[in-house]
Amino acid sequence: MEQAAQTELLGLELQELTLLVEEAGQPRFRARQLFEALYAQRVESAEQVSTLPMEFRRSLAQKGFVVGLPTIERKFGSSDGTVRYLMQLGDGQSVETVWMPEGDGGERGDGSEAERAWDRATICVSSQVGCAVDCQFCLTALLGMKRNLTAGEIVGQVCAVLNDQHVSPPQDRVNLVFMGMGEPFLNYDNFMKAVRLLVEGVGIPESRMTVSTAGIVPRIYDFGAEAVRPKLAISLNASNDELRTRLMPINRKWNLEKLMAAAREFPLRSRERLTFEYVLLDEVNDFAQNAREVVELIRGVRAKVNLIALNPGPGIAFQTPAEKRVLEFQNTLIAAGFPTFIRRPRGRDIYAACGQLKRTVEMTA
Repeated sequence: MEQAAQTELLGLELQELTLLVEEAGQPRFRARQLFEALYAQRVESAEQVSTLPMEFRRSLAQKGFVVGLPTIERKFGSSDGTVRYLMQLGDGQSVETVWMPEGDGGERGDGSEAERAWDRATICVSSQVGCAVDCQFCLTALLGMKRNLTAGEIVGQVCAVLNDQHVSPPQDRVNLVFMGMGEPFLNYDNFMKAVRLLVEGVGIPESRMTVSTAGIVPRIYDFGAEAVRPKLAISLNASNDELRTRLMPINRKWNLEKLMAAAREFPLRSRERLTFEYVLLDEVNDFAQNAREVVELIRGVRAKVNLIALNPGPGIAFQTPAEKRVLEFQNTLIAAGFPTFIRRPRGRDIYAACGQLKRTVEMTA
């Protein structure tokens, strides 16, 4: 007998599950039971959904329905408690997801309730296999672009890590940052569907989520119009167009004028701040003049700035600046009235820090 093709349940919204149970001749309330089992209970197989009749569970399996959680292929533990997960997907591709038991300070000062719990655990989530944006200081760029992740694969990373860490929102406070492999706004529909499922199903409030974009300007406008959305972080990384184009080729398509226009028009909620991220590269974009130019760029925006001293890696042609240069850059921004924080490099020794995700199996010495 020919085996049914597999269909993943993870990634289906309540409305889609309702259609599925109705087609199976089951009452509509079974969809809610299945939804809660997938997202709140985070079951690993349909057989574990004890609220469903055994006959229906068997039928799902016979028709090829599987939960679709990614498999944790490898785990790497850092001296600071960070864990880097190598997740295998259904087609054999893999992505990385990072667990930071105390976060990295990236949520401080953004004006949300996450500010009061910024020292709680943070999961860094990937949105694509590889990345097409080609930022010159990022290890993920060296992979190139393989494919987009489905909504289920994005949610599945979070569920797999929560299960492995024995953590359950909303009782346990967890922050999510969509800052892993890939550019979320180049996988916009799947990313937004995943956000809705994480809020409605897994139980992580949107106020504890942040998405980072390299500056996909049309999607910034779309994102601002969403009813349910995380906080927004924009990867700036340069203070003028010439430098930004060199470091981030995407600047050729959406330059700083267009990017900053979108930032100024972004509809911030009460007490919310837009975050600008700035990776400091030694004697490239970390001069006093660069800091002054950043001040002029973001003047008038209700914003905070996260500074990230480059996390080095093989194949990256830049160096990490000295602490003195980082602090001087920070002081210039603070003096201009912008809350400015230095992100702690979590998991740098296991290639888990910002800009280091590359499906690295080999470890540093």
